[in-house]
Amino acid sequence: MVTALSRTIVKVGSSLLVTPAGDVRREWLSSLVADISKRHASGEQIAIVSSGAIALGARRLGLPKGGRASLDDAQAAAATGQIALSQCWAELLESHGIKAAQILVTLDDLEDRRRYLNASATLERLLGLGVIPIINENDSVATTEIRFGDNDRLAARIAQASGAQSVVLLSDVDGLYTADPTQDPSAKRIETVKRIDARILAMAGGGTSSGMGSGGMASKLQAARIANAAGADLVIVSGQHDHPLERLAAGGCGTRFIAVSTSKARKAWLAGRLTVRGEVHVDAGAIKALRGGASLLPAGAKRVEGRFDRGDVVNILGPDGEAFARGLIEYDLAEAQAICGKRSDALEAILGYAPRPALIHRDHMVLL
Repeated sequence: MVTALSRTIVKVGSSLLVTPAGDVRREWLSSLVADISKRHASGEQIAIVSSGAIALGARRLGLPKGGRASLDDAQAAAATGQIALSQCWAELLESHGIKAAQILVTLDDLEDRRRYLNASATLERLLGLGVIPIINENDSVATTEIRFGDNDRLAARIAQASGAQSVVLLSDVDGLYTADPTQDPSAKRIETVKRIDARILAMAGGGTSSGMGSGGMASKLQAARIANAAGADLVIVSGQHDHPLERLAAGGCGTRFIAVSTSKARKAWLAGRLTVRGEVHVDAGAIKALRGGASLLPAGAKRVEGRFDRGDVVNILGPDGEAFARGLIEYDLAEAQAICGKRSDALEAILGYAPRPALIHRDHMVLL
């Protein structure tokens, strides 16, 4: 049963919204909107992350390869298709007496702390007014270097920015399998994941089965990590039936990733970032100390890499090369290199000024 003022982000993939010919699957979308309307009427606050703009625009412009032959084509298709996509959502929601709003974001809008807070405030106000935001990446201006690349991770970041309790990824697959079910008949669907570890990550296959979108199981697992770090459950469920949310509520198949994090807002933002400026490599002893709640001191660092200034976000990597933590570094690259591995009582002589005690303070660090 949905509790009052619970908040859910629903992500809809391109292959569900748009036919291979480039038309909106309006009958299916109407059934989804009916599900959303029922939840909305019960007091649930919902935001929708909707793919499909590029696929729709490509058909209208007659572009090859679904509008993804080049960045220029994708941007033109997105600019054209976004109008049609938003209009379709707005019309169907209005038929249930629900107002819609459009929000287009780039990666920088959620990676920059101030802009992230602005986006969060806008979402909070719209949801409080009973409006359903329709959100998409602003592909008409995003470039390869500054884009999410898929709406799975965008949905997780929106959940984080809006304080949502759950994320539903409606997809052309019905969950995470132990192996690719199209290649291995013995593959089993996993119903619940409590920790995304190396074993779970190894189960991710390639791209989407439709070839229409830009996501895949790997991006869904990344999205689950982001959502879980922000305290939101994430569910991967098939949308290839009418009324997919109603089927899910009735016990439909899927994979649920359980949130265990109690991160504060700033730490959740850190955990959800998709871009970092550098890396700090540490040994097993430092990993144990950091997981025990300690700050990272210069003596605990083996080496640093990247191009960063004081206050930039960096990953902290263990001996296996895997990032296990992330934080705001207290020194720029040259200073960090100079003091890496050094004891605290030697720092002033190296730097020529009274040093900050930690390379990364525990209050500005989050475990991944």
